[in-house]
Amino acid sequence: MTKSIGIVVIAGLALFAAEGPISPARIREDVKYLSSDALEGRGVGTKGGDLATEYLAAQFAKAGARPAGDNGTYFQKVPLVGIDPQPASQLSATFRGKDLQFKWLDDFVAVDEQQRPDQRFEGQAVFVGHGIAAPQWNWDDYKGVDVTGKILVMFTNEPTSNDPKFFDGRALTYYGRWTYKYEEGLRRGAKAVILIHTTPTAGYGWDVVRSSWGRETPYVKLAPDEKGLACAGWITREAGDRLLRLAGKTVDEMLAASERPDFRPIDLGVLIRGRMLSKVRDLDTRNVAALVPGSDPNLKDEVVVYSAHWDHLGVGTPVNGDSIYNGAIDNATGCGILLELARAWASAPHKPRRSALFLAVTAEEGNLKGSAYYARHPLFPAAKTAIDLNFDAVYPWGRAKEIVISGAERTDVLPIAEQIAQRLNLAVKPDAHPEQGHYFRSDHFSFAHAGIPAFSIGVGTEFAGKPPGYGEQMFAEYNSKHYHQPSDEFQPDWDFTATAQAAQFGFILGTEIANQDKLPGWRPGDAFHR
Repeated sequence: MTKSIGIVVIAGLALFAAEGPISPARIREDVKYLSSDALEGRGVGTKGGDLATEYLAAQFAKAGARPAGDNGTYFQKVPLVGIDPQPASQLSATFRGKDLQFKWLDDFVAVDEQQRPDQRFEGQAVFVGHGIAAPQWNWDDYKGVDVTGKILVMFTNEPTSNDPKFFDGRALTYYGRWTYKYEEGLRRGAKAVILIHTTPTAGYGWDVVRSSWGRETPYVKLAPDEKGLACAGWITREAGDRLLRLAGKTVDEMLAASERPDFRPIDLGVLIRGRMLSKVRDLDTRNVAALVPGSDPNLKDEVVVYSAHWDHLGVGTPVNGDSIYNGAIDNATGCGILLELARAWASAPHKPRRSALFLAVTAEEGNLKGSAYYARHPLFPAAKTAIDLNFDAVYPWGRAKEIVISGAERTDVLPIAEQIAQRLNLAVKPDAHPEQGHYFRSDHFSFAHAGIPAFSIGVGTEFAGKPPGYGEQMFAEYNSKHYHQPSDEFQPDWDFTATAQAAQFGFILGTEIANQDKLPGWRPGDAFHR
């Protein structure tokens, strides 16, 4: 153990006193307010979103963290456009005189990425497996076939493998993310891309898809010369099976075919027609940014970034009579931790050498739009940004026995993080579900994409004093019943000890990085190397 790590760990242990700078009780109160019905689910471009950002700015100011946004404020404006697909939107398939009509939300969801209020489209359907072209693994689902003007039908995810040298084994790569599927289809000139949803390939159920896509979604406004898909959509497994059966195929048959490297695109002979009706509006939204300056005149213009997204899904389709998607765990918990970290840094009598930037970002639920905007328009240059430590959905279920830092292994920060965890009596747990691609689903990914070392800090599923399997059962119940649902609400019996542990770990790791002579880096050969 180095001397600096020992000093920081001792300081961090002292911070964990019940009334000290890291307080589970304060995190609880922040989470309770941010996930209350008064904030109406913290939707982007809504009154609830404005209330959330005003609260965060006020708490940063109260903590003693300085404004770090535009024009001396706590806010960085993020110009977006909201696309709200309407229930009257239509999707149909025709084959040899036989028509299939798909029902909005029950069978399909979609968005018009061309950002028009009324978009009609039609084209021949081509099945392209997983829609992946990955030369480093000698994999090409397109095989040189021209799909210009076509409507591509595909599965999300990627070929199954346990070989770590092939698509990173069990761990999902970016090729498996739905965002890549749409991007690649657009690059190849497709008119539309439709993903067939299955719970195993997506990693979540259809309820998550319909609640996320059946509502207004933020997008960066297209420039006049930019292009987008006329329809970026999903259909259920059952609807996909009906579509494929028109061409004499089945979902199971096509899933099996998409696993083979010799797969070639299949012209289904099916004509797909659609009409996307959307409400389109400019969104007034913002990131919230606060700074605690460092102590070293030569390093204080470099920052350790702590991030968490403040937004959730707002008001949407009622479930059991409740239409407010409160987002208590996702991600009021991360915001509560972010505020506690700002309080801890601001109140520390001896400041670290580098500064700390506390960044609450917008539109994470709209595919990381707020953090992506920040990465393109940073308040501190990427070359001056040491690392991003992100907090997203930290479980308030007791005292954690494990810390999860998936993605830290990509960086040279891992040894320090492991030493800190050991001294806090926390096991470092690998991602229990690498096949779900969590690394690409939270805001740290926007920083990584810009070359900045970044990962999220969370807790595992083992909790002190709880029976074996308790945490896994709680996670399974949350993931299947409450994730992106109105039932993700504050519960009075939640124990916020684990959220304070995550904050404590992040505080110690961040201060250690802030005091190092050199900026952290990626492991040699990593895809995100600066």
